[in-house]
Amino acid sequence: MNSNNCLRIFGVALGVLTSLSTHAADAPAAPAGSAKPAAPAATAAVVVPETYAPAVLPGKGLNQHPFFYAGQYNYPKPVQTMFIVRDGKVVWSYDIPTYDASKTLQELSDATLLSNGNVVFARKTGAGEITPDKKLIWNYDAPKGFEVHIVQPIGLDRVMMVQNGFPATLRIINIKTGQTEKEVVLPTNGDPKTVHTQFRRVHITKAGTILAAQHDLDKVVEYDMNGKEIWSVPCEIPWDAVRLDNGNTLIASHSSFVREVNPKGETVWEFNQKDCPDITLFCMQEANRLANGNTVMSNWCPNAVLDAKGNKAPNKWPTTVQVLEVTPDKKIVWALRSWTPPADLGPATVIQLLDEPGIPENNEQQR
Repeated sequence: MNSNNCLRIFGVALGVLTSLSTHAADAPAAPAGSAKPAAPAATAAVVVPETYAPAVLPGKGLNQHPFFYAGQYNYPKPVQTMFIVRDGKVVWSYDIPTYDASKTLQELSDATLLSNGNVVFARKTGAGEITPDKKLIWNYDAPKGFEVHIVQPIGLDRVMMVQNGFPATLRIINIKTGQTEKEVVLPTNGDPKTVHTQFRRVHITKAGTILAAQHDLDKVVEYDMNGKEIWSVPCEIPWDAVRLDNGNTLIASHSSFVREVNPKGETVWEFNQKDCPDITLFCMQEANRLANGNTVMSNWCPNAVLDAKGNKAPNKWPTTVQVLEVTPDKKIVWALRSWTPPADLGPATVIQLLDEPGIPENNEQQR
């Protein structure tokens, strides 16, 4: 491996450690009577790459697919934005304030463009549904101490929503009546400091089970609709888990990989940094299996792009790739980098290709 690639991977590793440290407990104080700790050494400079991807990328950029897109924690911006891109141009967008009226940070963690043109989305402080003309027709505000990062449409009249907190709950809500039709308590690690990291993606499968990427438990778990565990597989910091039509499970991880496992928990396919040494992978927040067998994945960078002092460096985000599409044999056919007007898409969390067959709200797509 050449020196530039080593630097890239070093930057990723350091960024992941930085990201994880934001959720770690404070170090305990030294016991009474212990020796005085040595003075800290001078802070060393952090070696970071100048760029995280080649100047020329595979594919057709914004023209590769029509798509719906959203990303979380675009903190330099006063608003967080969802986009629809068609024919290489942004044709629709919708903003929410980065901070709500109570000064709480909002994040676009999950969203789906429905067949009727509406969008169902989670924003950390709650969830909602908007029409193409940007009318909010359903809204849920999370109580204090709780967060909503997950919402999945079930037809056009219902949603499945997961609310992080104590207890963490999955709810099926009829958005026409406002009634909660089903509520399931989901297990967590019990640490009140990890409410934010309990869940990022949960899906109701075609079999009617609950497939949860348990971010705080380092595993993917399948539950029945009564909350009883029926299957699980260990995985480091899973972000998303999708049950594929072949019965396998496609997992996207905060630890820079996308992995397909069979029902026995065996890895049958994986895409990681070794498979693309010239494009740095960060937190893989979504992975979709396309009808042609390719895999499209979002590559979220904010906590891992650093300056020479180890501080977050959003000015370097434009050197990163936001979305990758790879073939079953791991050939990259599309690498999207779009950080400047007129299509400054920001960090990548949600990627929904609009040229895929199937009705999204009927669970007909592998995303």
